[in-house]
Amino acid sequence: MLTDSHCHLASHQFPQQELQKIITRARSSGITRMVTLATSLKDCATNLEIASTFPEVFACIGIHPCDVHETVDDYMTELKEYAQHPRCAAIGETGLDYFHPAPEGWSENDYHKRQRQFLREHFELATQTEKNIVIHTRDRTGTASLEDAIHIYRDYANKVQAVFHCWPYNLDAAAPIFKLGGIISFTGVATFKNATHVLEAAKHCPEGSFMIETDAPYLAPVPHRGKRNEPSFTRNTAETIATTRGESLDQLAAHTEKTANQFFQFT
Repeated sequence: MLTDSHCHLASHQFPQQELQKIITRARSSGITRMVTLATSLKDCATNLEIASTFPEVFACIGIHPCDVHETVDDYMTELKEYAQHPRCAAIGETGLDYFHPAPEGWSENDYHKRQRQFLREHFELATQTEKNIVIHTRDRTGTASLEDAIHIYRDYANKVQAVFHCWPYNLDAAAPIFKLGGIISFTGVATFKNATHVLEAAKHCPEGSFMIETDAPYLAPVPHRGKRNEPSFTRNTAETIATTRGESLDQLAAHTEKTANQFFQFT
């Protein structure tokens, strides 16, 4: 009924021996598909292995912006091979992170420049493989990472669709993304009392412009806030968004599933 469009099943917070139980709980909650995302070269293979083991799971491969300083310059050779895997549904998680400070030995300028370089290279890979792309943005203040990512997206929007995941902004901030044909995705943040602007954005998003995700093991929704998040909790976020939109859960599931099918090219 629902797809968790973004989780990290290869995280150390999900012991491999627990995965079957985690996926069983998800299915019991009506989560029929999960998309697990790599964040570094070293966990691409693990995510693809999980997706190959469990028919409910698909994978995305990419380098998270907070990992670019630890990634070899010729990483794309290996990433291209992973992108050909039949269980690879999209490219990501990639993007720009201006929230975390530059690592030791790096200036913020050089660190962010390398992130932008990697984001462009991921867009190139998405174009070559005819897959869509999953983007992370985060700032300490303001929206510089979002604006820079949208600026790069403009160069590829006629070939690649982007989802800006874990949407933390109001709906107006999404207008340039929608104009380019992109979409956004909502996490459990939409259930937080201190993030009413996010739920308000979800309330007014047109059908076809958004998906639902957990970002598990992070950002567990109410009533699980503070606990390890997991794909079964997708339902909590979906129920909250459906209620505020004046839809039934089935109605929300119908159009968000259509969006997930299109974005990830599920058959």
